[in-house]
Amino acid sequence: MANTFPSSIWLLFAVALVISSIGFIKYVWFISLGYGFSIAGLGVLMLFLFKDTLSCGTLLLCILFIAYGLRLGGYLLFREVKSSAYNAKMKTEIKDGKTMPFFVKCAIWITCVLLYMLQVVPVFYRLHNGAGTDIWAYIGAGVMAFGLIFESVSDWQKSKAKKINPKRFCDTGLFRIVRCPNYLGEMIFWTGVIISGIGALAGIGQWIMALVGYIGIIYVMFSGARRLEVRQNKNYGKDPEYQTYSKTVPILLPFVPLYSVEKYKFLVA
Repeated sequence: MANTFPSSIWLLFAVALVISSIGFIKYVWFISLGYGFSIAGLGVLMLFLFKDTLSCGTLLLCILFIAYGLRLGGYLLFREVKSSAYNAKMKTEIKDGKTMPFFVKCAIWITCVLLYMLQVVPVFYRLHNGAGTDIWAYIGAGVMAFGLIFESVSDWQKSKAKKINPKRFCDTGLFRIVRCPNYLGEMIFWTGVIISGIGALAGIGQWIMALVGYIGIIYVMFSGARRLEVRQNKNYGKDPEYQTYSKTVPILLPFVPLYSVEKYKFLVA
């Protein structure tokens, strides 16, 4: 029977726990800086834990985690430090958590850490189970790389557009495909991760953990898209160009005529 909970998996939990504790400084960092840098840290940890059995494919998968986490964490940190306009805007739209009870913060912290750990388990079990590199590892890595590039380009395009006109919504580049291309890129990345687990995950327990992590991050992305839609409707709802844009460009999935998720209250997170 496959070992679903080897002792080394709790090291993933411990590392993510330490890195994500940055959220106690600023509540939103549990799901922003703590998220990005936790994924990078887990990639580094897996390189260390399995350094003697790494293959080309598994090395690439771990490096992609590191690249993804450092890119996301670095981008968010730069925005926190350099963008005074963004910070001023977020103060009115995101709770600062100062009045939140400590035990609630701890519950959010633990929940986030569990999700981050579950998101990377397809690669962890590929390494732990000694599955090495096969075609699924390379396909998964390719999808991950594409998602990473897609998300990075969308963030760059939005930053560029906001420098030109900070008061206008972005509808150029990848934003002509979907209204939340950065979230789409993230979903593509994690779809690559779950693909990389094919042929490596052993037993129902390992598959359940991997699928819970995947479904969890997909839910978070749809929830994020809903929050963005609510915010944009508030800011640009009276703009005829925005009305046309929001009714003709899908919110998250290309070629799928889903233009709004605001009414889906279950996406509140």
